[in-house]
Amino acid sequence: MAWSVIEATPPHLTYLILSAFLILYALFSSFIRNRLHLSEPPLATVLGIIIGPNVLNIIDPRAWGLEDSITQELARVVVGVQVFTVGVDLPKAYFNRHWKSVGMMLGPVMVFGWIIVALFVYLLLRTDVPTALIVSACLTPTDPVLAASVLSNSQFSNRVPRRLRHMLSAESGCNDGVSFPFLYAGIFALTAGSAGESIKEWILETILWQCVFGLAMGAIIGVMANRVLRFSYGNGYIDDSSFLVFYILLAIFSIGVGSTLGSDDFLIAFGAGTGFAWDGWFAKKTAEAHLPNVIDLLLNSSMFVYFGATIPWSRFTPSESTPYVTPGRLTILLLLILVFRRLPIVLAMKRFIPDIKTYREALFCGHFGPMGVGALFLAIEARAQLETGTARPLPSPPKTSPHESAIAIIRPVICFIVLGSTMVHGLSVAAISVGSHYTKEVNERTPLIGGETQGLSGMIHEGGGGESEPSVSGDEDPDRNN
Repeated sequence: MAWSVIEATPPHLTYLILSAFLILYALFSSFIRNRLHLSEPPLATVLGIIIGPNVLNIIDPRAWGLEDSITQELARVVVGVQVFTVGVDLPKAYFNRHWKSVGMMLGPVMVFGWIIVALFVYLLLRTDVPTALIVSACLTPTDPVLAASVLSNSQFSNRVPRRLRHMLSAESGCNDGVSFPFLYAGIFALTAGSAGESIKEWILETILWQCVFGLAMGAIIGVMANRVLRFSYGNGYIDDSSFLVFYILLAIFSIGVGSTLGSDDFLIAFGAGTGFAWDGWFAKKTAEAHLPNVIDLLLNSSMFVYFGATIPWSRFTPSESTPYVTPGRLTILLLLILVFRRLPIVLAMKRFIPDIKTYREALFCGHFGPMGVGALFLAIEARAQLETGTARPLPSPPKTSPHESAIAIIRPVICFIVLGSTMVHGLSVAAISVGSHYTKEVNERTPLIGGETQGLSGMIHEGGGGESEPSVSGDEDPDRNN
């Protein structure tokens, strides 16, 4: 009789398992981050794989009717909130001083990565050029969710010069939105009737409406929200709890504006966050609240559990539409992307990026270009455009389509690369920490492996070279002229 009242349904088990995972992580978060040097995404992904349909089969989002449109909206919210958070956390008026470094990462570095990855996709998977450009565009941006999991406050992140952390955060906040021109260049090349029509649509719709208008609209939203909040706070109209909630609500509002207007959601969200915190007032008021860490634990970890449970393992093998998609070819593609997507161009451009002072720093920045939730969103966006000509994907890929091979290849390739990147970049902190431990003289090592707290060797950590930014955007900049 007692057992009949138990309702161990998949949704109920999901609530139980996901919350238990987050509780355990929270209880041991300092130990996991600062001693094991592990971040949430790889652990959450492994959990999703284990409880997903291919292992324990406790949860199966597809069986619940959670189709790509749901995944698209989940990814939109997660990435949008994260890029908004990046904009808020940057030092005040950051781009006035560091526009050149971020511009180089968003310009030559992204363009090189887009072209070289497209070349690998074209040669290994035997696609046509537009399809290779589309797949490559999905993998071009640095994922802000994975970046935040490593660059946020931890023992390891404190060993990296602050200017590098800020530059990589700013890059990850911008480039999910900046990747839209790369994505739509491939889409228009595949679907438009003529080269002139493709260029016209790309300039008017993608560059001007989505990017330029989106960034300007986001900045306006952010600045206006800052002034309204300061007025309300100054007159005692808002209480402390609502003051903190305002942060999340503004991020979601920005995403809603972008998606409703058909503009670039992520540039609007990032612009709103940057404009909202441009003067540093909000960040100074909420410095002790640790809002980004809360977002990482709840929103981002849940997304990676969901990703782990929805990985299309059966699609990593050849099919009629994707005859060259094999585990071996995908593994080679992953390795080539990890080595050549960013490392060569960042090393080559080191002298033109003011915030990168040494080649060891260039090596670190070149390696640290994770691909994650943003790539998943762009993959669904690309599929939707090829299926329906809109941003709304079909519940499942159509059986007949003039772009059947392109539609079929996007999701498995992106999911495989995101899985590999999540593991490699998520575990690279532990590898770097252990490696730096054993490269020291025996008498200089800490008792615990990877327990070092001093700055990473080969990087400049003092004065304008390392501490050129305030700890929060509301502090005064000690080296404003550097």
